[in-house]
Amino acid sequence: MRKTVDQIEKKVVEVIAELLHLDESNIEPNSLLIEDLGMDSFAAVEMLFKIEEEYDLEISDEEMIKLKTIKDVVAYLDDVIPKN
Repeated sequence: MRKTVDQIEKKVVEVIAELLHLDESNIEPNSLLIEDLGMDSFAAVEMLFKIEEEYDLEISDEEMIKLKTIKDVVAYLDDVIPKN
């Protein structure tokens, strides 16, 4: 079943909160992954693996580099997750 943008955002926030040991309420859609949330390259790779596993897809390194905010990650996933 197709995931809604809200469901995707909730999952992304859960994954990031777990990885970075943050309270989900401190993660906003416009939060910058590196500057605001303190994500390093290791955490970024871990996030990538968890999201790929969750949605059964592959995200290229080139695409990952473009994802700067929670909103960017959610918009990207909304575009690539199969529509049916």
